[in-house]
Amino acid sequence: MNTTDQLNREVHIPFPPQRIVSLVPSQTELLYDLGLREEVVGITKFCVHPEVWFRQKKRVGGTKKLNLEAIAALEPDLIIGNKEENERSQIEALQARYPVWMSDVQNLEDAEEMIGRIGAIVNKANEAAALVSKIWQSFEALKVSEKRRTAYFIWRKPYMVAATDTFINDMLKRAGFINVFGHLSRYPEVDNAMLREANPEVILLSSEPYPFQQKHVEKLRIQCPNAVICLVDGESFSWYGSRLLHSATYFRNLHRECTLKSSFHE
Repeated sequence: MNTTDQLNREVHIPFPPQRIVSLVPSQTELLYDLGLREEVVGITKFCVHPEVWFRQKKRVGGTKKLNLEAIAALEPDLIIGNKEENERSQIEALQARYPVWMSDVQNLEDAEEMIGRIGAIVNKANEAAALVSKIWQSFEALKVSEKRRTAYFIWRKPYMVAATDTFINDMLKRAGFINVFGHLSRYPEVDNAMLREANPEVILLSSEPYPFQQKHVEKLRIQCPNAVICLVDGESFSWYGSRLLHSATYFRNLHRECTLKSSFHE
């Protein structure tokens, strides 16, 4: 079949594909939840969900450092990647030899479009439509009245935060948080002075890509003693596949927790 990916590239894919390599953790989990099993032959070392695939499937390196020889050995008839998570030079090398379908996801609408398109190319269109419907319903039920000024950290040494033009930023908005670094682009570095000036009510420390821990909470509390600081599940904010089924509930509970902690501070 001829189709287009989210980079508006035309891709010719054997239908249905029988030897799929997934280069993105959230999309690997999506393929499993759509009902694929033996059709997926390769995943990355970061594709930890589902655990049974992480243990059993052939790993083809990391999202940024793919093992092209390992991919070639699998003889894929479809490779599924992502513009942000995979390196352009490696994707171009793969495109010269195989059908490569690329996603480009910056908000919930993009994610749901991606789910629908991938469902269609792997012969799981009905399953994808049902999944999208459930995700929409969960987010439509997510009603947050009070907005809280927030900084979302993804890295340290140097500190880096999620800003505008990112999927995380869209999730923050839907979860009831106002990004204090929303005027910046993508994943900027920030220093202590910038953080103090931004004066967030809430600081969220993600579990990925940097695994923030409680000891990092105390370091940031020195800079923002009045802020509520929480360790958060990065998958809920940044995985844009079937993990979205659980994100709205997580956001509702997190916002409630932050509100209670803010009241305690006051």
